[in-house]
Parts: sequence; C-alpha cells; structure tokens
Amino acid sequence: MDSDNRNDRHKRAMAKQKAAVDAGIAAASTDRGVAVLLTGDGKGKTSSAFGMVMRALGYGQKVGVVQFIKGVQLSGEEHYLRDHCPEVAFYQMGTGFTWDTQDRSADIEAAQKTWTHAAGMLGDASFDLVVLDELTYMLAFKYLPAETVLNAIENRPEGQSVVVTGRGGGSELRGIMDTVSEVKEVEHAYRAGIQARKGVDY
Repeated sequence: MDSDNRNDRHKRAMAKQKAAVDAGIAAASTDRGVAVLLTGDGKGKTSSAFGMVMRALGYGQKVGVVQFIKGVQLSGEEHYLRDHCPEVAFYQMGTGFTWDTQDRSADIEAAQKTWTHAAGMLGDASFDLVVLDELTYMLAFKYLPAETVLNAIENRPEGQSVVVTGRGGGSELRGIMDTVSEVKEVEHAYRAGIQARKGVDY
C-alpha cells in the first residue's frame, strides 16, 4: 500500500512538472541566436563553451572560436580542433596570460589584432556559433573599448549565437546577454598543491 501511494504521489508530481516544462516550451516562441556569458571564479567556463562547439558541429553548423589571452601552452581544445575539425575557424591571441607578458602596450596591440578576427566572425551571418573565450579580461583590463565589443555582440546577425567566457566583464556585458551562468569555485586541486592535469585542466 505504501509503495502504491508513493508511486501515485510520484506520478502526480511528475505530471505537474511536465505541465510546467511544456508551458515553458510553448511560451518560448522567439527563434533567434542567443548570447551566453559563462563567468565566475570556478573551473569549467571554457570547457562548457567547447561543449557547445561540439554540439553545434554535431548539427553541421559553422563555428568560429577566438581565444583571448591563451596560446603559449597548447591546449587540448586546440589540438583537437586543428587535428579533427579543420572546418572550425580558430584564432588564438597567442600571448599567454598578462602576468606572463607584463607588457601592457604589447597586450593591447595583440588584443586589438585578435578582435579584428572576432569582429569579422560576429559580422558574418554564415557563422551559426561564435565563441569568444576569455574576452571578459580584455574589457576588465581595458585592452578593448567596451562600446565596440558590446555593439558587435548586440548587432550580430539574428540567427547567430555567441558564447563569451571569463571572469568579470562588467555589468554592461551582463546586461546584453540572454543567458548568464556563473561557475562557483568550491574547491580546486591547485590550491591543494596538485599540478594541472593534461586532459582535465588544459
């Protein structure tokens, strides 16, 4: 009897949940590209963005990836895309982290050069998905003019989706995004003295 009651309660709860989900799907009637911001101090922002790259490729969509900051140490993402996905337009700033370069002028020059590639993708309707990895740092450090970046994201082709990753980026960037997800760090192996792991961390 208890088992029957439990099953009945479960069935009613799931029916209620399904009705809520169905209503939400029905209410989402606008068909256009979305702008996604993956931010926060936790690990996994770039990994999530590359998950969306793989998802888009699975549907035969055209994808562009621009990585700001990263590039001195080759990442697993770069190896995979270059070896197995030559159709993906892929560009890296290639200077490494700002604390490595310690040269603001050179970083700004590299950021502006990299932005020309990003702007080109954002203006090209043939791209279904554009990933701008670590772009938020370029805004936080004022390497790129915020108005230029925000306008390019807002005025991209209607059917194009864009994913921006990185910590911070400012309230104006958040304000123009359709989806904002914040990754929170609870614990990190690095703080326990464990080295970054190939295939997990890079």
